[in-house]
Amino acid sequence: MTNQAIVAGVGMIKFAKPGASDSYDQMGAAAVRDALADAGLSYDDVQQAYAGYVYGDSTCGQKALYHVGMSGIPIVNVNNNCSTGSTALFLARQAIEHGIADCVLAVGFEQMQPGALGSHWLDRPTPFDDFDAETDALVGNGQVPLALRYFGGAGKSHMEKYGTTLNDFAKIRAKASRHAANNPLALFNKEVTEDEVMAAPMMWDGVMTRLMACPPTCGGAAAILCSESFAQKHGIDAKVKITAQAMTTDYPSTFEAHDMMQLVGYDMSKAAREQVCEQAGLDIKDVDVVEMHDCFTHNELITYEALGLCAEGDAQKFIADGDNTYGGQFVTNPSGGLLSKGHPLGATGLAQCYELTHQLRGTAERRQVEGARTALQHNLGLGGACVVTLYQAA
Repeated sequence: MTNQAIVAGVGMIKFAKPGASDSYDQMGAAAVRDALADAGLSYDDVQQAYAGYVYGDSTCGQKALYHVGMSGIPIVNVNNNCSTGSTALFLARQAIEHGIADCVLAVGFEQMQPGALGSHWLDRPTPFDDFDAETDALVGNGQVPLALRYFGGAGKSHMEKYGTTLNDFAKIRAKASRHAANNPLALFNKEVTEDEVMAAPMMWDGVMTRLMACPPTCGGAAAILCSESFAQKHGIDAKVKITAQAMTTDYPSTFEAHDMMQLVGYDMSKAAREQVCEQAGLDIKDVDVVEMHDCFTHNELITYEALGLCAEGDAQKFIADGDNTYGGQFVTNPSGGLLSKGHPLGATGLAQCYELTHQLRGTAERRQVEGARTALQHNLGLGGACVVTLYQAA
């Protein structure tokens, strides 16, 4: 028998542009304090902690958490590229479910630098050597930054297969801005129209404009998970539970399919969603609200299909019918997503947890999805790892 993990508390600070934020340790500590306050707990109640970040030296987790307390508990530092925050959550959930601990903290933070992502270790092979070689073979265009080539290339593949247009990606960005207008913690709150997205500077001719990419961002977010018995003992609101969760890494198809959609994790996402639905005994149609990894509009579009929100090749119709927003089949990224909220790599997965917890509590204010009781989270990192988490309200 396993224990079910309760989301006891969540915390998040407003994300900021590089150079305009506090240092990583201060951001992480602030998010943890917010999560503790939300749960009504002290740091002394926490029995283990998992700290996620991508860009930083060893034991940054200790540096951040020591601002909150020094209780001698195990602190594990986690790095899984853009899925780092959800990986920390995955480990915390496992500790609760298997009875290793009754109260576990997951925190993610990132102090980003301006500009495109790049490698910091140039004297050794990178984890992306194989991905880069496949991208060179499939799309070339070596003057474009790699992350843009990866996801722009995936969008280009979808366009060639199914007739998707640049306007479809623009509609996703406009939708994200409408949602973010109601999120005080989003980096960008200004609404933009489809025409404005299309008129933005072209980063890859015919494939992507500047507004179709998420910005480099700094921030922190945290979640405290506990067992049901701990929640009962401490008078914690046990309304929101993690009922299923799966992490997948790359399959042979990532490279063997010779398709950019596969290279950026389509099969990882699909398999993780299938595992989660099987664990929970639910159909994807039972989900009310989804926070997904929209680092580029292109990735949100192909993820609609990977998660089964619509059939393969039907994303264009799904968008046109408004089935990705309020009043449609699924509300996707009510927070504004990475496109508007920002993407501090280590914090992103836990910021998604923050949003969905408030949605299921009914405390998301102007972003509230009416009657939301089942929520799905999708967090993807190339190299690669994908974490899909299913939450339900009691």
